[in-house]
Amino acid sequence: MAANIYGKYVWLVDTLRQHKKLTYNEINQLWKESGLSYGENDCLPKRTFHKHRDAIRDIFNIDIECENKGKYRYYIDNPEELENDRLRSWLIDSYATLNQIQADSKLEGRIIYENIPSGNRWITAITKAMRNNKVLNITHHSFFRKNSSSFEVEPYNLKVVNKRWYLVARNPYYAELNKKNGTNNIYDDFRTYALDRISAISETDKTFELDTAFDINEFFKGCCGIITSKEDIVRVVIKAYYNFANYLRTLPLHESQKELESNDEYTLFEYHVKPTFDFYQLLLTQGNQIEVVEPESVRNRMLDTVKAMMNYYNK
Repeated sequence: MAANIYGKYVWLVDTLRQHKKLTYNEINQLWKESGLSYGENDCLPKRTFHKHRDAIRDIFNIDIECENKGKYRYYIDNPEELENDRLRSWLIDSYATLNQIQADSKLEGRIIYENIPSGNRWITAITKAMRNNKVLNITHHSFFRKNSSSFEVEPYNLKVVNKRWYLVARNPYYAELNKKNGTNNIYDDFRTYALDRISAISETDKTFELDTAFDINEFFKGCCGIITSKEDIVRVVIKAYYNFANYLRTLPLHESQKELESNDEYTLFEYHVKPTFDFYQLLLTQGNQIEVVEPESVRNRMLDTVKAMMNYYNK
């Protein structure tokens, strides 16, 4: 099965990410073995290869350079920039996987996908508005309200958390309300909206100017999900029993995770987070494999939750 042109670009980027440095002949051989080529003897002509390099630079902002000596191997320039860009990395990983599955008929029916709630149908409309700084009118149904409501928002960011897409937007209504109340914190003007709770989106004729004082990373600093908080970031230490520590080492609960000590019975991990509802939910999903050691406030909150759960089952 022939790959489309974008599939070829992604394949080349992904191949160099995996192998670091490759000669043109090595790239050509891997291309033949990939299942993406047009036939058994199909190769990647040098002229086409260099055109792909130019396109990859224009589309993905990724430079594929060549050594000036030795084997004249090709490599991605500044690969750490790509790896630190979560969106680009995620897009390339996803496309590369889909690329290979579609190319290899032997894998048909052997890859099981996890269903993701609806909401991604709004991504095109939202990204278009973000690109043009257009105000959107959305109809949103919060879990905490009986009915849907429609209102205007200024779309700033999109974020994926636990298989849900979220829109981070400045809400003019709250901005005006905060202004009247004398609130000077820009972050109070922003809200997050789950895309799967949106039933309608329309672009208005209004435009807005991005406030450069808003920093999405600062907005979610110390958070473990989508819920933000004005609480201070606290140091939390948990004890992971026996081999469960290996799961946390390979899939950290939070980017601040740090291993403190380890023995045959348990491993201590440290986190610097805001103890929001998202954080407690994250801890609870670990079941009886972990124990909160400190601070006492977080430990007591977990204890209260566990007692409440026991009451459900002891009835």
